[in-house]
Amino acid sequence: MNRFILAATASILLAGTAATAQVTEADLANDQTITTQIVTNGMGRNLQRYSPLDILNKDNVKYLQAVWAFSLGGEKQRGQETQPLIKDGVMYITGSYSRIYAIDVMTGDELWQYDARLPEGILPCCDVINRGAALYGDLVIFGTLDARIVALNAKTGDVVWRDKIADYKAGYSYTAAPLIVNGLVITGNSGGEFGIIGEVQARNAENGEMVWTRPVIEGHMGTLNGQESTMTGTLNATWPGDMWKTGGGATWLGGSYDDRTDTLIFGAGNPAPWNSWLRDAGQDNTGKGDNLYAASRIGIDPATGEIKWHFQTTPREGWDYDGVNEVVAYNDRDGNMRLATADRNGFFYVLNAEDGKFVRGVPFVKDITWATGLDENGRPIYNEANRPGDPTAAADGKKGEVIFASPSFLGGKNWMPMAFSQKTGNFYVPSNEWGMDIWNEPITYKKGAAYLGAGFTIKPNYEDHIGSLKAIDPDTGELKWEYKNTAPLWGGVMTTAGGLVFTGTPEGKFIAFDDETGEILWSFQTGSGIVGQPVTWDMDGEQYVSIISGWGGAVPLWGGEVASKVNYLNQGGTLWTFKLPKELASLN
Repeated sequence: MNRFILAATASILLAGTAATAQVTEADLANDQTITTQIVTNGMGRNLQRYSPLDILNKDNVKYLQAVWAFSLGGEKQRGQETQPLIKDGVMYITGSYSRIYAIDVMTGDELWQYDARLPEGILPCCDVINRGAALYGDLVIFGTLDARIVALNAKTGDVVWRDKIADYKAGYSYTAAPLIVNGLVITGNSGGEFGIIGEVQARNAENGEMVWTRPVIEGHMGTLNGQESTMTGTLNATWPGDMWKTGGGATWLGGSYDDRTDTLIFGAGNPAPWNSWLRDAGQDNTGKGDNLYAASRIGIDPATGEIKWHFQTTPREGWDYDGVNEVVAYNDRDGNMRLATADRNGFFYVLNAEDGKFVRGVPFVKDITWATGLDENGRPIYNEANRPGDPTAAADGKKGEVIFASPSFLGGKNWMPMAFSQKTGNFYVPSNEWGMDIWNEPITYKKGAAYLGAGFTIKPNYEDHIGSLKAIDPDTGELKWEYKNTAPLWGGVMTTAGGLVFTGTPEGKFIAFDDETGEILWSFQTGSGIVGQPVTWDMDGEQYVSIISGWGGAVPLWGGEVASKVNYLNQGGTLWTFKLPKELASLN
């Protein structure tokens, strides 16, 4: 059953004496510049993950010190991928198995905990993680593994409203942090390996009432205010037969919001099944077999749910190069409004913010085999010999030709968020150098069953490293510096005006780099692998930094040879908070 767990009365009083101000649209819109709070995923809805704070800088970061640690406790020590939120002295984090905590930001004491009631038979693809919550009014809102959304009173943890996103028995789940725009709570869905349909939904954040829905696979009908609105795309324009009915395209990472153009930007994941031969509608230069809008970035009107534009990174995708990776809104050095995304397929893309049109694209990993490059429209130039073989062409009809493809299906970059620095104009991209043996198999859809039609084994491409943090100039595509890590990188990145880049490693190190050179300036061993997302804020003139530690996520579950290479890493579940004391801030 749902459990609302209050800490000791003394702990409640530590943060309960001050009145909690409601989170407004203005708070959300200005989150990047209000340095005493963090009320959005991404430290701003543009997802730049950049802080204008410079109290902590290259000269004094060596004095950064731990001030408290909070244990998530119990035996639920799976991957911890949350990003903390902070408002009025309270920090909110989510944990594995759909838990959420309120913590006194000064002391690290628990104020309350809420555990969602999860039914038997949930079907999470890639660990039982949760990537964070959303704040609005006096509510804290988060999603659960059984594809529900829950709004709690931020002060007490009591349930205010809850709703169903989709049917978990059909393979749907939910793991992303919700997005709040103009009083609407915007969510996607997870479950791309089960033949579900990716969708974006908007609800009234105060009461949970549905406002609009937008499926992201062509042929499906959207809704607005409880009535059918418009069809997504054109029925059977790029899908054969009835394949669109189970076409995948999960919107599982959530989205960003570009206030310059009033546009929501969501990624749509892999088409279903993985076996692209079953989805071949006669591929030609008209895009007939592209399987829209899977493996795409999609611009959506936040008021109506109508699609404004799309950009498909991998048409007729066949390697699980999921298209959900975050889209960051920024201005380039010439003042042009741009969007940037680093795709699982290994290419880094810059798009025009107004219409999603391709500006430029460059490889950001070293050994891309499935394409030789991008054309003038950003469409991949395929190496068709590197597409997994058609099972129907095999002698036994059971297994197509095995090929080696790079990057692996876990991607040149997966979910782990990159960061943009307004100080340097560069992006800092957590990436991985790995490939895979992959083959196609026959498959038919069955509700609630895996719908892949493929087999695979991931392999490292290099002996000395898999993970690679890369500093990339988006105006030129130039690699400015690279940090190589033995294990895969699976955690988020943050930049600051103090010239610092923060991220963590599966080996447990939380690291601060020089944003211009990549030099390691500070590190701290957290005791478990870091797959979470760092944040920073200031309080009483001191700058704080927090990160959650707890190894897990997709790599230990799906990583093949890579998983066995890092099986020595320990699980955990600890939130670490650091600060630079005032008396040390002026030292160098």
